[in-house]
Amino acid sequence: MNTERLAYLHRQYAANVLTSEERLELKAVFNDPASETAFQDLAERLWQVEDDTPSLSKSELDQIYGDIVELPQSRRPKKLWPRLAGVAAAIALIFTGLYFFKQSTRPVAETASFVNDIKPGTNSATLTLSNGKRIRLTDAVNGELARESGIVVSKTADGQLVYEVKSGDADPGKINTLSTAKGETYILTLPDKSKVWLNAASSLRYAAALTKGGKRVVRLTGEAYFEVAKDAEHPFVVETDRQQVRVLGTHFNINSYADEPAVKTTLLEGSVRVEAKNRDAGVVVLKPGEQASLASSGGIGVQEAEGDDVIAWTKSKYIFEQESMEAIMRTLSRWYDIEVVFKGNSRNKLFMGTISRKENLSKILEKIAFTGGVHFKIEGRRITVEE
Repeated sequence: MNTERLAYLHRQYAANVLTSEERLELKAVFNDPASETAFQDLAERLWQVEDDTPSLSKSELDQIYGDIVELPQSRRPKKLWPRLAGVAAAIALIFTGLYFFKQSTRPVAETASFVNDIKPGTNSATLTLSNGKRIRLTDAVNGELARESGIVVSKTADGQLVYEVKSGDADPGKINTLSTAKGETYILTLPDKSKVWLNAASSLRYAAALTKGGKRVVRLTGEAYFEVAKDAEHPFVVETDRQQVRVLGTHFNINSYADEPAVKTTLLEGSVRVEAKNRDAGVVVLKPGEQASLASSGGIGVQEAEGDDVIAWTKSKYIFEQESMEAIMRTLSRWYDIEVVFKGNSRNKLFMGTISRKENLSKILEKIAFTGGVHFKIEGRRITVEE
């Protein structure tokens, strides 16, 4: 493949006018070692011409190019471009990753396999008060929603739930639950000003006054990101089915979905103590940039993790780093409320890249299919993944 032909295919892809034959040709080029020189020539051209990526400055282009092509393996950043082997893989990401990495709005064509489409999730949740009253927050008007024992619960204009202590007679026995279905997410501010981002198909149970028995205790099912207000006299405790996380003031994410193989606690700031309810599994204290992983059997493992990548969902995107298709589709199934069926070895295929949670499902699957070595078929809310 010569550089001119590769440049033509790139222009066709960027303009979203690739024919089916050209798309197959481009995919074949990525797997051809003989195209490495053409890849490198094209990369140099792209980084010299700002018009190809109008949302990036010259300095940003130079920085990204240096990061993914010129730097040695050990010095490459751990964000979107980790552990890339060779120029071919890097330039493949120019085609499929650079544009949506910078959240380009350029459309992606749907293939014939997309019989219909599925919209992304929304900012919505259900609040259940201590008296059993259920409030659909999407339908609720802005302003005060409830008042219980000195606690005022309000919905803000930007669609968040806020608890405020209005008097000193708050009753710790008043239990509230905020829950999201598949395709829903919501932000909650607790009485102590701690903030919680609740992901799809999750729930958080807590006392309306929050503090009970000298502790601030919440119970989580699913996934949430916490920014906990500092209070040395009242530790903040997050309980899940398999573990307890204890902090004073810090930023961390807990993924405790029942269908995930492990509960993962990722620390971004401060310090947390993770203790398995099965005491034989042990206790660990995390430092920023570490992730505790607790499987249903075995002890707690600790590894390095990119916190910003883990909480990318709170910023309306997903960052996948060599994730299996099975793990990716579990994540997407919660946001798009879909059923997933795998054929052949498709569940073990790997994918890395950044995708927006604001796009329709067909656009997400197009991007994954282009680099992930799989194909998708949408039938209603049923997605078939095959090689």
